[in-house]
Amino acid sequence: MKKITLLISFFATTLAVAQSAPDSLQINPQNQQNAAQRILSGNINNGVTVGGYGEITYNQPEADNGELDVQRLVLLFGYKFNDKVQFITEVELEHVEEVFVEQAFIQYSLSDNVNLRGGLMLVPMGIVNEYHEPTTFNGVERPSVDGNIVPTTWREIGFGVSGKFDDASLRYQAYVFNGFSSVNGEKVLGGKNGLRNGRQKGIKSTVDSPNLAAKLDYYGLPGLRLGLSGYFGRTQAEDDIEDIDGSSVGISMVGLDARYAKKRITARGQFIHASLSDTEDYNSLYSSDLGSALQGWYLEAAYNLLPIEKEQQLYAFARYEDFDTNASVDGGLVKNDSYDRNEWTFGLSYKIAPGAVVKADYQIKDNASDSDVPNQLNIGLGVWF
Repeated sequence: MKKITLLISFFATTLAVAQSAPDSLQINPQNQQNAAQRILSGNINNGVTVGGYGEITYNQPEADNGELDVQRLVLLFGYKFNDKVQFITEVELEHVEEVFVEQAFIQYSLSDNVNLRGGLMLVPMGIVNEYHEPTTFNGVERPSVDGNIVPTTWREIGFGVSGKFDDASLRYQAYVFNGFSSVNGEKVLGGKNGLRNGRQKGIKSTVDSPNLAAKLDYYGLPGLRLGLSGYFGRTQAEDDIEDIDGSSVGISMVGLDARYAKKRITARGQFIHASLSDTEDYNSLYSSDLGSALQGWYLEAAYNLLPIEKEQQLYAFARYEDFDTNASVDGGLVKNDSYDRNEWTFGLSYKIAPGAVVKADYQIKDNASDSDVPNQLNIGLGVWF
């Protein structure tokens, strides 16, 4: 409890003293854009716009061999048909050999503040699921809360609306999506990584019942951006089993996030909670260990060690994460303490030019069980253009 109180106090102090540095890594969060938003806002003339981002990583767990990986290379394409209609797509190559379409949607602008969208889109939950370009976050790897609870990168096919109310300093998004798959090939939803195996990613996606996702972002205070996210629905079951008890799981997920920047100091925090129903029947049907609640949070602060007038930036950062994919369980399932995890990440992000970063960090990992979790050294290169 003392550790949590200290972290909250540290985060609050950071927010109180914290200004934005003018680049893509530590920009004023009120003005921050992801790759798709940047293309949409930058398409001044009709025609094609091209961009991309990528990461090369080295992960070295204690007492094990290290791994070098071209983790991802993403090519972005935007086409502006006219002043109202644009198309955005991201084609991602993971680990050199796997190819995915990360986004592919059409936007129709009814006005400056109202945009209709349809296609394969990111689910607006938390920070990193929408803002995951390597120059927009600290750490070689994305936060574990985003990987295990959200789960990043989470995208599905749907339609909806986005825009802003400038008078109220609010940005909004609301979409209807197809949901997670109850069973994805041979993969089932489970205790270790929660809903992650259920991401359909637009690959011949099963559609059973609609799911609703929405987010509000408030930007009315200087340097501060606050987010409230929600996702509600059920997993998708195949036709031949959809009437069987346990063939699908109900999901209610909420998220709170905050980003702040002032001068040489930045901070961010996030909390995600997902309540799942019908998990007892699901676990019986599929011999799984899916919890009835998933929960995680983190706090992070960073300080630019170089003078603020310099184009290059060197941020030292620290992040604490606490996440549990068996936060609660139903029926006879025994809570697995190894799924109750926490991590400290300490590192440096060296912005050698706008859009290019070199990162290094060390992670101290632990869980609530008696098992040892190896700590890990990470080094990475990231670009976004």
